[in-house]
Amino acid sequence: MNQEKTVSEAISYRRSVRIYDANKPIQTAIVKKCLEQAALAPNSSNMQLWEFYHITSKDIIAKIAPFCFNQNAAKTAQQLVIFVTRKDLWKERSKANLKFIDKNFGANNPKEKQTSREKTARNYYGKIIPFAYADFLGILGFLKFIMVTIIGFFKPIYRQVRKSDMRIVAHKTCGLAAENFMISMAAEGYDTCPMEGSDTLRVKNLLGLPSGAEINMIVSCGIRDPKGVYGERFRIPFEEIYKEV
Repeated sequence: MNQEKTVSEAISYRRSVRIYDANKPIQTAIVKKCLEQAALAPNSSNMQLWEFYHITSKDIIAKIAPFCFNQNAAKTAQQLVIFVTRKDLWKERSKANLKFIDKNFGANNPKEKQTSREKTARNYYGKIIPFAYADFLGILGFLKFIMVTIIGFFKPIYRQVRKSDMRIVAHKTCGLAAENFMISMAAEGYDTCPMEGSDTLRVKNLLGLPSGAEINMIVSCGIRDPKGVYGERFRIPFEEIYKEV
């Protein structure tokens, strides 16, 4: 077995691979291990509003490939991972965080005995999270936006409170998990390609996802064919994007 790459080696090794070697299968257990590492990614308020669909069935891959417009990265994939945002699960995930707080501090700890840290955590998941995520047809989000805009004239305040803002938050943190996954795969000597180009509605229907779920990206997996990396890596010169303040 090859020695696992360092973080720097894995980042350098990772490329978006478009064609995978059909004669080199990958181990489901290793891909699952990399998904476990994906779940350790930082995420907004530790809400973990994501799900990972690990597709190992060749039949399902064959059905999904046309939904990815028959990209080579999808057609030749040994396995697929579909990263899904679940903003609609915010109540359940908030309660899970509160249960974790109960486990660490005690479920029936009287308020007068709670530390400031415990009080802050309970207030955050019991009041602030519902304020941020609760919405009805975008109306509550708009009212919250007006409120925080007015308060913002007088002091710094978090302003991303609309329905569209919280959707962006869910996708940003799901993207962090996907990056964790791809770097972990590279460390194992496995290759990936993140695909945003897909018919997300058809993918959702195939997976039986509820309306509140959204496809963040589909990541194909395998071991690269020599023709699978389309040329040298191109990046804008670092000096053009790096700004020290």
